[in-house]
Amino acid sequence: MAKGNLFKGLRIALLLYLLAMVATGTLLARARSTDWNDTLWLALYPVSAPPGSMMDTFIDSLSNTDFSDIENFLQAEAQRYDVALEKTVKVHLGQVVETPPPPRPQQHSALANAYWSLKLRLWAWHAGRSQSGPAPDIRIFLVYHDPGANTALPHSVGLQSGLLGIAHLFADRRAGPGNNIVIAHELLHTLGATDKYDPETLMPVFPEGYANPDAQPLLPQKRAEIMAGRVPLNGQEAQMPGSLREVVIGPTTASEIRLQR
Repeated sequence: MAKGNLFKGLRIALLLYLLAMVATGTLLARARSTDWNDTLWLALYPVSAPPGSMMDTFIDSLSNTDFSDIENFLQAEAQRYDVALEKTVKVHLGQVVETPPPPRPQQHSALANAYWSLKLRLWAWHAGRSQSGPAPDIRIFLVYHDPGANTALPHSVGLQSGLLGIAHLFADRRAGPGNNIVIAHELLHTLGATDKYDPETLMPVFPEGYANPDAQPLLPQKRAEIMAGRVPLNGQEAQMPGSLREVVIGPTTASEIRLQR
């Protein structure tokens, strides 16, 4: 029994040590990624779909131009906050990753989430070894799903730890603008932005989740705040924006990612 407790203690100590190292690296990486002195290189890595499936064909058809709205959105919003950078974000579509990311734990304890985060970072490191070109600042892995399956997408995630994210998307050209909203949302999570919606109702939280909290009348809003993800219509209803042209970075989010100081 004593030996079992010893090994358990060693495992916990090792995990805490790794988490401390990760936290230190995260702070340094975040400081550099949000100083807005240099262009951020965002690598998008599609995750392999079953061979011969509709998703596989869709992934093969993707190019950098499919994600240009993300560059344009970040550039326009950075300029709105007086960030004088010629190119805020440069998107690069990488090669297909053959193995899927580790699933999120069903048990949402701090230890389980920390262990999953470490597994995800290890998986992302392995996935990045086969990629060509310079190392990116941020990596987001694109997991495409069959739009005809009529099921809700898994929850996407963006982690400051490791500056990486998993975006669950629909393999459909018509879903491209909405997919880019999801990618931009997770991108800002990696830079330190927090969600601005109620997790129970998914309604934007006032005032930080409103694109224009000073509007008269307040509702309906005309645009969505990027970290709220929806346009409030009234006190009980909100709708998804059609594209990033209908989305803004609000002041609270801008402060979190240091666009506004």
